[in-house]
Amino acid sequence: MSAMRAFGTTGLTMPPVVFGTSCLGNLYEARSEETKLEILGEILRWAPSPAVLDSAGKYGAGLALEVIGRGLRSLGVDPEQVLISNKLGWLRVPLTGREPTFEPGAWVGLEHEAAQEISYPGILRCWQQGLELLGAPYRPAFVSVHDPDEYLARARTEQARERAKADILEAYRALHELKRRGEVRYVGIGAKDWRTIRELSAVVELDWVMLACSLTLYTHPPEVVEFVESLARGGVGIINSAVYNSGFLIGGEYFDYRRLNPDEPGDRPLYAWRERFHGLCQRHGVLPSAACVRFGISPPGVASIAVNPSEPAHVRRSVELASAEIPTAFWSAMKAAGLMRPDYPYL
Repeated sequence: MSAMRAFGTTGLTMPPVVFGTSCLGNLYEARSEETKLEILGEILRWAPSPAVLDSAGKYGAGLALEVIGRGLRSLGVDPEQVLISNKLGWLRVPLTGREPTFEPGAWVGLEHEAAQEISYPGILRCWQQGLELLGAPYRPAFVSVHDPDEYLARARTEQARERAKADILEAYRALHELKRRGEVRYVGIGAKDWRTIRELSAVVELDWVMLACSLTLYTHPPEVVEFVESLARGGVGIINSAVYNSGFLIGGEYFDYRRLNPDEPGDRPLYAWRERFHGLCQRHGVLPSAACVRFGISPPGVASIAVNPSEPAHVRRSVELASAEIPTAFWSAMKAAGLMRPDYPYL
């Protein structure tokens, strides 16, 4: 099992794998309560203590937070054995139609709607609701504003974008007040667009960042690598998420949260890349998932990768992948084949 890693200059050490919990909120599938409890149990069994659970009010309109709290109480888990991250910005509200509208098609079998609340009072409402959904004795140690990149991207004019950014900065003012009062320990940011993280990190003090789909075996442009290096030099803890590009790199149907179609001309290069990647893996005796995890955790300052186990058996496998040995010849072959940047310095 891989050793714990320093998490920036927070004084915290982190396990090499942290666990997302969107599946507990019925992402794409409504799993049984028994399966969800088993997933939590496997995380507590195999992850180094304290296990880290990454959640959000958006996940199933708060369902994931409810399942975490209920499951941890059922398992009798000491609060010191687990660190919970709650990404804030979505508030549970009553469901008025047959299906929730906040992310059509993504969430299954929900009984509530979610509404976005990014502002000073809105984030505090999300924080309080998150505490209620989790229930005592569990409290988040990590907080952030959820998907600020998407919030900014919806602005259609420069003036609208400035107003949206002001909303986000007010939300962070609320989070830092919670930290000063000792209610949370670490304030961070997570986004799919790394440029939003760079923009906000210039004006907001951050303890940690979570990159999603930005630094993977498939996509690792030098400007992203340089940004991650600068975060590490600044003592910011780094979690690398979605290292499988939403599962596509290891055989899934979704790439960066979009379902692909092999008959679409624009999607064919992705399938071609994956076929060549899997061929090289087979020739070198390397699991595609192990290659993705090893790459994702290779840059300096990256303390952990985040994975989303959808089945109990995936938990142990994910923990083991973090310590898998990958032959040097494989990385050389990947670079020679043009499947990763030849100047990538850390593998």
